[in-house]
Amino acid sequence: MSARIIDGKAFAAGVRARVAEHVARLKEQGIVPGLAVVLVGEDPASQVYVRNKGLQTVEAGMNSFEHKLPAETSEADLLALIAQLNADPAVHGILVQLPLPAHLNADLVINAISPVKDVDGFHISNVGLLGTGQKAMVPCTPLGCLMLLRDTLGSLSGLNAVVVGRSNIVGKPMAQLLLGDSCTVTIAHSRTKDLPEVCRRADIVVAAVGRPQMVKGDWIKPGATVIDVGINRIPAPEKGEGKMRLVGDVDFASAVEVAGAITPVPGGVGPMTIACLLANTLTACCRANHLPEPEGLTA
Repeated sequence: MSARIIDGKAFAAGVRARVAEHVARLKEQGIVPGLAVVLVGEDPASQVYVRNKGLQTVEAGMNSFEHKLPAETSEADLLALIAQLNADPAVHGILVQLPLPAHLNADLVINAISPVKDVDGFHISNVGLLGTGQKAMVPCTPLGCLMLLRDTLGSLSGLNAVVVGRSNIVGKPMAQLLLGDSCTVTIAHSRTKDLPEVCRRADIVVAAVGRPQMVKGDWIKPGATVIDVGINRIPAPEKGEGKMRLVGDVDFASAVEVAGAITPVPGGVGPMTIACLLANTLTACCRANHLPEPEGLTA
């Protein structure tokens, strides 16, 4: 029996709709959430991401402020822009698109953003707040995964969860969020001994290791829920010479026959990232104005 397919695209559309409804109510009070996105250089993938973020920000009724800087922008100039955005009351969220050109220190730049406007959740203060169970801005992709898990399973309390991947962007914050929902959490990675057996004990597997189709179907406990964060391009000769296709970190064809529920790639976790960016911007705006936070859109 095949697993239930978790439709991240549809769920993300629902999140964006809830954000838009809340924004409309804020506008009645004369408050408009604002998101500033900073892009340094001309990385093609980053340009697509920034364009999509801008479009969806406007569609949700928010103000979108885009700052596109040349690749040779100095660290001092970038930090000066961030300071300006930190001080701007119309800006509630600030996102600096990664990766940055090699001459810029990404950690320095991220930590220059005001923690209350850090809608990516990467600032060291937000990392510490999340790790100690306090109110924080939460990284968008793990927040999206948590929303999908809650919607699929209801309460996560007491479940065994394995996070495959230990990145600061997904793996580590994902583990903290699962702990916050009272899961028993194992952080595994490419060097974990007997990784397949570790995964087989899990009620929840979150794959965020960055290796195409690494997690096989026989690694999955029957009935487990699988969240595939990976987005990898691999050759697709069946589509023609030089063509590529998107796959996750999970071998979907084999895992779907074992799991109870699973996210596809594309159409699973991916759409949740921008939806949660909008949710985080709304949350930051509500906090800045000492208003109740939107229900169901935070960790």
